[in-house]
Amino acid sequence: MPVTQTATFAGSPPKRASRAWRGWTIACVLLLLLLGVAGEMLARRAGPILQQRLIAALSTRFHSHVELDSLEVSLLHGLEVSGQGLRIGAPLASPEPSAKAAPPVVSVAHFRFHTGLRSLFERPLRIGTVYVSGLDIRIPPHGLHVQPGDDAERRRAAQTQLIVDRFSIRDSRLVLENSDPAKTPKTFDLQSIDLEDVAQDTPVRFNATLVNAIPRGDVHVQGNFGPWISASPGATPLDGRYTFEHADLSTIHGLSGTLRSTGEFRGQLHRLEVSGSTETPDFALESARQPMSLRTTFHAIVDGTTGDTLLQPVQGRLRNSAFTCRGSIVNEKGKGHVIDLTVEVPNGFVQDFLALAVKTRPVLLSAQMTSSAQLHLRPGHESVLDRLALHARFSLRQIHLANAAFQQKVDQLSLRAQGLPAQAAEAAAHPGPAVVSSAMSGQFELSGGRMNFDSLNYTVPGAQIQMQGVYSLDGEQFDFHGKVRTQAQASGMVQSWWKQILLHAVDQYLSRNGAGVELPFTIHGTRSVPQFGLDFDQFLRDRQPARPGAPAAPSRR
Repeated sequence: MPVTQTATFAGSPPKRASRAWRGWTIACVLLLLLLGVAGEMLARRAGPILQQRLIAALSTRFHSHVELDSLEVSLLHGLEVSGQGLRIGAPLASPEPSAKAAPPVVSVAHFRFHTGLRSLFERPLRIGTVYVSGLDIRIPPHGLHVQPGDDAERRRAAQTQLIVDRFSIRDSRLVLENSDPAKTPKTFDLQSIDLEDVAQDTPVRFNATLVNAIPRGDVHVQGNFGPWISASPGATPLDGRYTFEHADLSTIHGLSGTLRSTGEFRGQLHRLEVSGSTETPDFALESARQPMSLRTTFHAIVDGTTGDTLLQPVQGRLRNSAFTCRGSIVNEKGKGHVIDLTVEVPNGFVQDFLALAVKTRPVLLSAQMTSSAQLHLRPGHESVLDRLALHARFSLRQIHLANAAFQQKVDQLSLRAQGLPAQAAEAAAHPGPAVVSSAMSGQFELSGGRMNFDSLNYTVPGAQIQMQGVYSLDGEQFDFHGKVRTQAQASGMVQSWWKQILLHAVDQYLSRNGAGVELPFTIHGTRSVPQFGLDFDQFLRDRQPARPGAPAAPSRR
């Protein structure tokens, strides 16, 4: 019996403790359920209130009609607020009848942020970071604006209702519209944008990354934007720096190379001043496929709404040749950009430009060059050389021909033209480096991959050559004709006495227009083997006596 009583007494406390823990557990579960229900009720109640507060704050800030399709408050991940379908329209006081029917200035597919439960009911509502995806911003044309009003006052009024410290934005698009129907709206697809110091009534700091389409490459931009001007969004101030990396020039048909550019900008969306530099160590044209170093520094005025750019100026260096260009890049709707430039080369080297454009290796000649050219590049998807038109005037000094045999013939021609046949014979017997300094001047037009020379003057001591013709950039077409005029008469160009006697008889016949000898000639053949010869047909035409009243004989000059 004592044993039994002892056993009963010892077993009672564990049973009572177990029942107590079960009671506490049930109470806690019920309490959590009650808190969950209360939280859900609070979240549902807070959602519409918060939605109204957001709409009111944004409407005040942008002086615009604001719509928000949905907003949810969740307790599953802390206190998370998410919304979809946010749209901010054009300014309410816009005088344009189409403004209200126009697409929203700002639209957001989805946004979310975390905040404290207490802050939902405080003024102002303060948010740390807002995460945004699917942002679309459309800047109206420059002419579409409202009465300025007190935009600063609206910013301050909005901040009494809502303060956001930072925005983290992904997959966004900026569209700069234009009032000119002939201009295509400028569109920028942005991979990411981070906005900081949004809560202050000062410019917003931003950091953005995008992929440029043509030429394709990565652009990183950082700077300051704002404060936002609701009356005319395109007039909102903007400044900063950019880096354009790994730009693939082969995305422009006819070019190749990898470009890198850095610079800074300042102004407004409608008018930005941009200064920077570019570096392309392997720039090449399709016609020659010869990589060359190209560096530039530039200052430009950019209309962000059209993409039109005024270059003033660009300072560049192609290999060893410096050049300057000024002009414009104008957008044509649905076509692309028209480029018109004036290019000046004050003291360059012709071999640098020939190596860039012509396949011939080595290039035909080397010389110091001065040039002025008008360049026009029409829009299109064809090769750059097929779209390029160029009209240029140039002068060359200290010319040296790459073809040694050709250079020796020029040297001998110069000596004989001066009446020094013995020295010419010595130069022929013992070829050496160039012994004469020659010069060339003229003008040409480049189109369709062909250089058409309508005036080309080549001078060496004792002789002057005037010619015109065609030279193709692929080096396969080489066709010139013209006239050579010498200082000495024909008899003075030969060393043999009997040849001198024979030529004395024709000196008068060969001498024309004050020259010792004037003869027509042709140069034709391939890029590596040009052929020279007298143009006998033209020679005979030049010496036919003109009949009274008959038109002059046609000349190939």
